[in-house]
Order: sequence, then C-alpha cells, then structure tokens
Amino acid sequence: MKALKFILSGGGTGGHIYPAIAIADELKARFPDAEFLFVGAKDKMEMQKVPQAGYKIEGLWIAGLQRKLTLQNMMFPFKLMNSLWKSRKIIRKFQPDVVIGTGGFASGPLLQAANSFNIPTVIQEQNSYPGITNKLLSKKANKICVAYENLERFFPEEKIVFTGNPVRQDLLEINSKRAEAIAYFNLDVAKKTLLVLGGSLGARRVNQLIEKELQSIIAQGIQLIWQCGKLYFEDYKHYSDEGKVQVVAFIDRMDLVYAASDFVISRAGASSVSELCLVGKPTIFIPSPNVAEDHQTKNAKAIVDKNGAILLRESELDEKFESVFTDLISNENLQNQLSENIKKLAKPNATKDIVEEIIKLL
Repeated sequence: MKALKFILSGGGTGGHIYPAIAIADELKARFPDAEFLFVGAKDKMEMQKVPQAGYKIEGLWIAGLQRKLTLQNMMFPFKLMNSLWKSRKIIRKFQPDVVIGTGGFASGPLLQAANSFNIPTVIQEQNSYPGITNKLLSKKANKICVAYENLERFFPEEKIVFTGNPVRQDLLEINSKRAEAIAYFNLDVAKKTLLVLGGSLGARRVNQLIEKELQSIIAQGIQLIWQCGKLYFEDYKHYSDEGKVQVVAFIDRMDLVYAASDFVISRAGASSVSELCLVGKPTIFIPSPNVAEDHQTKNAKAIVDKNGAILLRESELDEKFESVFTDLISNENLQNQLSENIKKLAKPNATKDIVEEIIKLL
C-alpha cells in the first residue's frame, strides 16, 4: 500500500496552529509511514511553530482583510490570486489523500484548491461562531468537525460532527505533575498560584488590569505566573519579583503551568477554553471584544451558561474585578463547583475522533 499523504493548513494564531499539529501527531501515530505537509501564511507564527514540532511547512503570500481602507486591502486580490495559484501548485506536486483546514488565512486558498481537484477536505472549526473562511469552505467540505453545539445555522447539517477541539495530549494527566510543576516554576508550595493567560501575542486590557491589581493580589498571599504575550513583554517584565510574580512572554510547558496553578484568568480563545475544560481549574474569562463577531464572548458564555466559569467583560473590570476575584479565592465551594462543571464539558478524545472522520474519507 502506498504511503498516505496529508496536507494541513491553519495559522495566524496558536488557536489555529496547535489543533493542526495535534491532528498531525495523531495521524502520524496511526500511520507512521505517512507524509505530512503544512501550509501557512508567510509572515505568521506557524512558520516557526510547525518546524519546531517536526513538520515541513510552505508559506503563502496571504493576509486577512483589514477593517478599514489600507494598502494591505488593496493588495488583497493580488495576494489571493497568488495564493490560489501557489496552492494549486503545492497540491499538484504533493498529491495529498486528504486536506485538513483548521482556520486562519492560508486555509482558504488551500482548501479551495483541493476542492477544485476533488480531493477530500475536512474543516475543523474551533469557535462557537465560525469565521468567514470556514463558512465559505463548508459548502464543498466533506466533513466539518466542530467544538460547539448548534452550528447548523452556519454549516450544512449532514456534514457536521461534534468532536470538540484537539488539545495537547500532555494535558490529560496533569494531577500527577503537581510536584514537578512547583519545582519547575520555583513556586512556594504554601501559597496559591494564579495563572494569567493573554494568548500567544498578549492581551493589552488583561495586562493593564493585572498591573493595576498586582499589589492587592499579592497582599492576599497569592503568587502569579503572568503570561503577558510577546508584544508586551518589554513593558511588563520589570514586575517579575522573586517568589511573588513571574512575568513571561510565552509558556512552553502548558501541562506544568496548569498543574501548578490554582486559579486562572484567561482570554476566551477556542483553544484556551478547550484546554481549561480539560484541566478543570476555577477560571475567570475576560473575552477579547476585538475579534470577529465577538466570538470569544460566545465561547465563554457556552461555559458560563453551564455554571463552569465566571465571565467578566472588559467594560466591567474596573467596578467588578476586585469583588469577583476575592469571592473566588475565598470561597472553596464556588471553586469546587466551577471545577466540577467545567470538567463535564471537556472532550478529551477530540483529536482521536477527528482523525476517525479523516480515516473514513480515505
């Protein structure tokens, strides 16, 4: 039997890249001889992250449309034509058996090109509110793997499979790693730990909040691991304080940071939400209001409506944060209740289930 070939495309943010890598890893475990190629956007973070995970990647000259009239937007038709042409070339040369898109700019032209060659395509939609690329691609896709219920209004119902989002497999067993995690981050075992997650690039409003509340958080005997994002690291790194605060741009060992933490403050990107369901820590979501269709608020509400987390909008941080945070850290019943409820929403087999759908298309 000839070796199988898979092309995966997704990028722009960690939320599109890591699911694609998780799917590739699972496919590789099932088909050790298979060949893999990733396709991303030339100047985006996938061009580093994918090779670090051990896969080849090719870049397309593509970017999203800005919301105002810019030179970028005037270049968009040329970039799109160039990306479609290059995608066709990549597919002709590589001849994949299945093409998998996890969202982001590059997956549009690539899956479009795959459709024109009648190659089976699978879309993995992470959000509770799909982006425009996936809505357009869904008409021709063979299968659409989703992480939230009620997406029939956006996608053809007969193609939808409710799988959940792929998450790193090393998060499945974090309880046994607590001691290793405390040592790794050099934490005080007698103190509770707050983890602040702003996404791979960082979240300005979350960083401003933590800066403002830092002293009052420390005064409550809490130590912090504050992931401020690479865009903001230079502005906040001086807050690192031995034994109290660790400011980092990026976290490599997510399994250990979750194992070490007692509470989490996080944006509500789809990957973060799925990971937090799996690790089950009491969480305050602060969704970004600046993303398409306000999908982070919708992601968070899906959890909050089932009493699995707390939602604070950016507009209410100044008046509500202190009382909500103090209530959470002092109320053990609330902590246990949030933990239990968010864990019920986890889909630990998501990656395996998505790969099953891909195998059916072979």
